[in-house]
Amino acid sequence: MSSDQGAFGGGLSPQAELARRLNLLLDVVVAERGQPVTFREVQQKLQSRGIKLSRARWFYMKDGTGRLVSDPALLGALCEIFDVDPGYLQGGEAADLPERIDSQLEFVKSLRAARVKTFAARTLGDVSPETLRAITEYLNRDISRRPEGEQAAAGASSDAGEAAE
Repeated sequence: MSSDQGAFGGGLSPQAELARRLNLLLDVVVAERGQPVTFREVQQKLQSRGIKLSRARWFYMKDGTGRLVSDPALLGALCEIFDVDPGYLQGGEAADLPERIDSQLEFVKSLRAARVKTFAARTLGDVSPETLRAITEYLNRDISRRPEGEQAAAGASSDAGEAAE
């Protein structure tokens, strides 16, 4: 499973790597149930396990800013909530991307690419099939080369929904 290369050693800070992994889990929930996980939902599930989480801490965990959150009880409980191996959010070389997550991310990537293509086709109107094909090829190449850009766009859209809470 090469989708999760460079666990903590791949050029990202430990905070950014934790944020990347957490945001991947959040994206999968959107793909599986059609709506994002809210802070309140996560907070309630953690409270039922006796773990407290402030909105500020949740934000900097998702954003990759601030101190590194390394509380094993919190990270383990989050892994339980998202149904992944308990070590996934704690990093390390053995924390591969779970197969379920990997397959869902491929699906999400395809859906996003299709939405962009549909939008471009509607916006551009009557263009030649060759031009549309060239645009499609460019978008497919760009998406496959830049998973972090796709992740950032997804994070921005899920944060907007959460801010409305």
